[in-house]
Amino acid sequence: MIFYNAFVLKDSPIAVISAFCGITYTIIAGKGKLSCYLFGLTGSGFYAYLSFVNCVYGNFALYLFYYIPMQLFGIINWKKHLKTATNEIYKTDLKNKQYLILSSILLCMVFVTGLFYLKDSHPIFDGITTALSIVGMYLTVKRCIEQWFIWGIVNLLTAVIWIKLIIAGEKVYSTAIMWIIYIFLSVYFYREWKKEL
Repeated sequence: MIFYNAFVLKDSPIAVISAFCGITYTIIAGKGKLSCYLFGLTGSGFYAYLSFVNCVYGNFALYLFYYIPMQLFGIINWKKHLKTATNEIYKTDLKNKQYLILSSILLCMVFVTGLFYLKDSHPIFDGITTALSIVGMYLTVKRCIEQWFIWGIVNLLTAVIWIKLIIAGEKVYSTAIMWIIYIFLSVYFYREWKKEL
Protein backbone atom coordinates (compact mmCIF):
# COMPACT_ATOMS: atom_id res chain seq x y z
CA MET A 1 0.00 0.00 0.00
CA ILE A 2 2.76 2.44 0.90
CA PHE A 3 4.71 1.65 -2.26
CA TYR A 4 1.50 2.01 -4.28
CA ASN A 5 1.19 5.51 -2.83
CA ALA A 6 4.78 6.26 -3.76
CA PHE A 7 4.47 5.36 -7.43
CA VAL A 8 0.81 5.77 -8.37
CA LEU A 9 -0.29 8.66 -6.14
CA LYS A 10 3.14 10.35 -6.27
CA ASP A 11 3.37 10.48 -2.48
CA SER A 12 6.25 12.30 -0.87
CA PRO A 13 9.37 10.07 -0.83
CA ILE A 14 10.06 11.30 2.72
CA ALA A 15 6.56 10.15 3.77
CA VAL A 16 7.15 6.72 2.20
CA ILE A 17 10.52 6.19 3.92
CA SER A 18 9.16 7.46 7.23
CA ALA A 19 6.13 5.17 7.03
CA PHE A 20 8.18 2.10 6.07
CA CYS A 21 10.66 2.66 8.91
CA GLY A 22 7.93 3.51 11.42
CA ILE A 23 5.84 0.43 10.73
CA THR A 24 8.92 -1.81 10.72
CA TYR A 25 10.05 -0.28 14.03
CA THR A 26 6.66 -0.89 15.65
CA ILE A 27 6.48 -4.52 14.54
CA ILE A 28 10.00 -5.32 15.73
CA ALA A 29 9.50 -3.38 19.00
CA GLY A 30 6.25 -5.27 19.58
CA LYS A 31 8.25 -8.48 19.35
CA GLY A 32 10.65 -7.09 21.95
CA LYS A 33 13.71 -7.05 19.68
CA LEU A 34 16.48 -4.51 20.20
CA SER A 35 17.00 -4.10 16.44
CA CYS A 36 13.77 -2.06 16.32
CA TYR A 37 15.74 1.04 17.24
CA LEU A 38 17.64 1.06 13.93
CA PHE A 39 14.34 1.65 12.12
CA GLY A 40 13.06 3.89 14.91
CA LEU A 41 15.95 6.32 14.65
CA THR A 42 15.79 6.46 10.84
CA GLY A 43 12.03 6.85 10.73
CA SER A 44 12.06 9.49 13.46
CA GLY A 45 14.48 11.67 11.49
CA PHE A 46 12.37 11.54 8.35
CA TYR A 47 9.12 12.05 10.26
CA ALA A 48 10.53 15.10 12.07
CA TYR A 49 11.33 16.68 8.71
CA LEU A 50 7.88 15.82 7.32
CA SER A 51 6.17 17.30 10.39
CA PHE A 52 8.19 20.51 10.10
CA VAL A 53 7.34 21.15 6.44
CA ASN A 54 3.63 20.47 7.15
CA CYS A 55 3.50 22.82 10.18
CA VAL A 56 2.83 20.04 12.68
CA TYR A 57 5.37 21.60 15.02
CA GLY A 58 4.47 19.57 18.09
CA ASN A 59 5.29 16.34 16.29
CA PHE A 60 8.44 17.93 14.85
CA ALA A 61 9.75 18.95 18.27
CA LEU A 62 8.68 15.67 19.84
CA TYR A 63 10.53 13.54 17.31
CA LEU A 64 13.67 15.64 17.02
CA PHE A 65 14.22 16.55 20.65
CA TYR A 66 12.63 13.64 22.50
CA TYR A 67 12.12 10.48 20.41
CA ILE A 68 15.59 10.38 18.93
CA PRO A 69 17.38 10.82 22.29
CA MET A 70 14.93 8.44 24.03
CA GLN A 71 15.53 5.78 21.40
CA LEU A 72 19.24 6.00 22.12
CA PHE A 73 18.42 5.55 25.81
CA GLY A 74 16.09 2.69 24.83
CA ILE A 75 18.95 0.83 23.18
CA ILE A 76 20.97 1.03 26.40
CA ASN A 77 18.04 0.05 28.65
CA TRP A 78 16.75 -2.79 26.47
CA LYS A 79 20.26 -4.27 26.22
CA LYS A 80 20.23 -4.67 30.01
CA HIS A 81 16.91 -6.55 29.99
CA LEU A 82 17.26 -9.14 27.22
CA LYS A 83 16.32 -12.78 27.69
CA THR A 84 19.34 -14.90 26.84
CA ALA A 85 17.38 -17.69 25.14
CA THR A 86 15.19 -15.56 22.83
CA ASN A 87 17.11 -12.26 22.70
CA GLU A 88 13.82 -10.49 23.46
CA ILE A 89 13.19 -8.04 26.28
CA TYR A 90 11.54 -8.87 29.58
CA LYS A 91 8.16 -7.14 29.54
CA THR A 92 6.74 -5.33 32.59
CA ASP A 93 3.65 -3.48 33.78
CA LEU A 94 3.01 -0.46 35.99
CA LYS A 95 2.19 -0.80 39.65
CA ASN A 96 -0.77 1.18 41.09
CA LYS A 97 1.39 3.96 42.56
CA GLN A 98 3.34 4.38 39.29
CA TYR A 99 0.08 4.45 37.36
CA LEU A 100 -1.34 7.27 39.52
CA ILE A 101 1.86 9.33 39.31
CA LEU A 102 2.08 8.99 35.53
CA SER A 103 -1.61 9.83 35.10
CA SER A 104 -1.20 13.05 37.13
CA ILE A 105 1.89 14.06 35.18
CA LEU A 106 0.09 13.31 31.91
CA LEU A 107 -2.87 15.57 32.73
CA CYS A 108 -0.53 18.47 33.48
CA MET A 109 1.45 17.83 30.31
CA VAL A 110 -1.67 17.82 28.09
CA PHE A 111 -2.58 21.29 29.38
CA VAL A 112 0.93 22.72 29.01
CA THR A 113 1.64 21.28 25.55
CA GLY A 114 -1.73 22.53 24.29
CA LEU A 115 -0.68 26.07 25.22
CA PHE A 116 2.65 25.77 23.39
CA TYR A 117 1.08 24.76 20.09
CA LEU A 118 -1.46 27.55 19.60
CA LYS A 119 0.14 28.46 16.23
CA ASP A 120 0.20 24.82 15.14
CA SER A 121 -2.09 23.63 12.33
CA HIS A 122 -3.87 21.32 14.86
CA PRO A 123 -3.05 22.72 18.32
CA ILE A 124 -5.38 20.62 20.49
CA PHE A 125 -4.68 17.27 18.84
CA ASP A 126 -0.98 18.02 18.56
CA GLY A 127 -0.78 19.07 22.21
CA ILE A 128 -2.57 15.93 23.41
CA THR A 129 -0.56 13.60 21.16
CA THR A 130 2.70 15.24 22.21
CA ALA A 131 1.95 14.75 25.92
CA LEU A 132 0.75 11.18 25.41
CA SER A 133 3.73 10.38 23.19
CA ILE A 134 6.21 11.57 25.81
CA VAL A 135 4.64 9.17 28.30
CA GLY A 136 4.29 6.43 25.67
CA MET A 137 7.96 6.58 24.73
CA TYR A 138 8.97 6.56 28.39
CA LEU A 139 6.84 3.42 28.88
CA THR A 140 8.37 1.87 25.75
CA VAL A 141 11.89 2.36 27.05
CA LYS A 142 10.76 0.97 30.43
CA ARG A 143 9.21 -2.04 28.62
CA CYS A 144 5.72 -1.51 30.12
CA ILE A 145 2.61 -3.01 28.53
CA GLU A 146 0.65 0.20 29.20
CA GLN A 147 2.56 1.83 26.35
CA TRP A 148 0.29 0.06 23.85
CA PHE A 149 -2.85 1.64 25.33
CA ILE A 150 -1.23 5.10 25.19
CA TRP A 151 -0.01 4.47 21.63
CA GLY A 152 -3.52 3.47 20.56
CA ILE A 153 -4.88 6.90 21.55
CA VAL A 154 -1.88 8.72 20.03
CA ASN A 155 -2.22 6.76 16.79
CA LEU A 156 -5.92 7.52 16.43
CA LEU A 157 -5.55 11.26 17.03
CA THR A 158 -2.44 11.57 14.85
CA ALA A 159 -4.15 9.69 12.00
CA VAL A 160 -6.88 12.35 12.11
CA ILE A 161 -4.26 15.14 11.83
CA TRP A 162 -2.68 13.61 8.72
CA ILE A 163 -6.02 12.72 7.10
CA LYS A 164 -7.02 16.39 7.48
CA LEU A 165 -3.77 17.40 5.77
CA ILE A 166 -4.56 15.04 2.87
CA ILE A 167 -8.04 16.57 2.58
CA ALA A 168 -6.33 19.99 2.48
CA GLY A 169 -4.29 18.82 -0.54
CA GLU A 170 -1.00 17.56 0.94
CA LYS A 171 0.50 14.38 -0.56
CA VAL A 172 1.20 12.53 2.67
CA TYR A 173 -0.90 9.41 2.07
CA SER A 174 1.73 7.02 3.40
CA THR A 175 1.96 8.95 6.66
CA ALA A 176 -1.80 8.69 7.23
CA ILE A 177 -1.74 4.98 6.37
CA MET A 178 1.19 4.51 8.76
CA TRP A 179 -0.81 5.97 11.66
CA ILE A 180 -3.86 3.86 10.79
CA ILE A 181 -1.71 0.72 10.74
CA TYR A 182 -0.25 1.79 14.10
CA ILE A 183 -3.77 1.73 15.59
CA PHE A 184 -4.14 -1.95 14.73
CA LEU A 185 -0.59 -2.77 15.81
CA SER A 186 -1.11 -1.17 19.22
CA VAL A 187 -4.19 -3.34 19.82
CA TYR A 188 -2.42 -6.46 18.55
CA PHE A 189 0.73 -5.99 20.63
CA TYR A 190 -1.22 -5.07 23.75
CA ARG A 191 -2.93 -8.46 23.51
CA GLU A 192 0.35 -10.26 22.79
CA TRP A 193 2.18 -8.66 25.72
CA LYS A 194 -0.81 -9.36 27.99
CA LYS A 195 -0.56 -13.08 27.16
CA GLU A 196 3.14 -13.07 28.04
CA LEU A 197 2.64 -11.20 31.32
